[in-house]
Amino acid sequence: MSKLSKAKVQTAEPADGFSKSGFILSAIGSSVGLGNMWRFPYLTSGNGGAAFFLLFIICLLVIGLPLLLAELSIGRGGRGNAASSFQNLSGKKAWGLFGLISVFGSVIIMSFYGVVTGWTLYYTVRSFSGFLSRQTAYAETFRAFTGSGYGPVFWQLAAMALTCWVVARGISGGIEKFNKVLIPGLVVALLVLLVNGLTLSGAKEGIEYFLKPDFSKLTPESALLALGHAFFSLSLGMGTMVTYGAYVNKRQSLKTASFAVVGGDLLYALIAGLIIFPTSFTYGLQSEGGPGLVFIVLPAAFHAMPFGSVLGGLFFILLAIAALTSAVSMLEVPVAYAIEKWRWSRTKAAVLTTAVCVCLGIPAALSAEGPWKGYVWLGRTFFDWLDYSASNILLPFGGLLVTLFAGYVWKHAAEEAELRPLWGRIWRFVLRYLAPVVIVLIFLYSAGILKL
Repeated sequence: MSKLSKAKVQTAEPADGFSKSGFILSAIGSSVGLGNMWRFPYLTSGNGGAAFFLLFIICLLVIGLPLLLAELSIGRGGRGNAASSFQNLSGKKAWGLFGLISVFGSVIIMSFYGVVTGWTLYYTVRSFSGFLSRQTAYAETFRAFTGSGYGPVFWQLAAMALTCWVVARGISGGIEKFNKVLIPGLVVALLVLLVNGLTLSGAKEGIEYFLKPDFSKLTPESALLALGHAFFSLSLGMGTMVTYGAYVNKRQSLKTASFAVVGGDLLYALIAGLIIFPTSFTYGLQSEGGPGLVFIVLPAAFHAMPFGSVLGGLFFILLAIAALTSAVSMLEVPVAYAIEKWRWSRTKAAVLTTAVCVCLGIPAALSAEGPWKGYVWLGRTFFDWLDYSASNILLPFGGLLVTLFAGYVWKHAAEEAELRPLWGRIWRFVLRYLAPVVIVLIFLYSAGILKL
């Protein structure tokens, strides 16, 4: 074991870092993405309603929270990017090379996530122009837009340009200010849509369906789905929280921040369910996940509502905010790496990294529902391969890296996390034995190797 791993690394405060409130808002913004809005209701619907929700809460607290705290501790302790923080704390280049997996994973995710973020921007703009009230063929409209080729690419470029601009402005002047404006806006949009959902005629049935547990529908597969959703909804394994942790000063309580992020993620999932299920029961919508829910099914519901154009526009603003705050955190991972590795200016790193993501994203945009959708390799389009490789391979590997490093290699992890001895031992037990097993099971299941 190297000397660096035996002693706590002493590092200076970051020159451009988060304030206490700015860090928590930015971390919540990273975890509040599209998944809880278009995937969580679908998972809940098919796995016992509140029974699955309870299982999801347990997974967040038992696995998600310890992993989140580990990533933040590694970042603040190592004071580097998602790769160099591991090397700084261990004194071994091999750990820095392993950390590159997270950086690479963020680039891959950003490439196709930018495409979907572009879709949300397009629908936001169109909904306020009366788009939701002038037609009813929403499936055809969505396919026409995503299949046009130039349309999705243009809006992908717009989303990436906005994300690049925010990241290029720095931490306190860009990412923090961006989240301080957008996260309150997201809360307002959520509350308005929540009140609207609770006043619909089918609200009682929808809420009962969502919050009434049916434990008979829980299976071992339900447990893995809940674990996987808890893992991915917190942006774990992609280097985001390690990178953000490097910008946090020593006066910030990582425990408090971790609980705030987990609580924000949980509250967002709850409100998403209280919006989706009352709407579904009122208008007889079919439960489904992914783009079909938010770009086809829900617009049809908004069309039938009083003030549907306004509410629909507010909903797509909500989606756009959720997508953009997550996109900003993901782009910061490779940008921070480029700044430290090659001594680039922040602007140069942001522009060139964005260019790489755009180059990968254009074929993804053309293959998602577009003219290149017919080009399939081993059953998957280019968009599908980016999604599959990042979500099912790179992110679980990145999460496993964190658990093994904080559990076995870095001896001062509990000290950096400011945990008392008893809680430190429990935390290390989770990181050493429980979390690695869970992550391997998630990997095997999501990769199609483990069948239940």
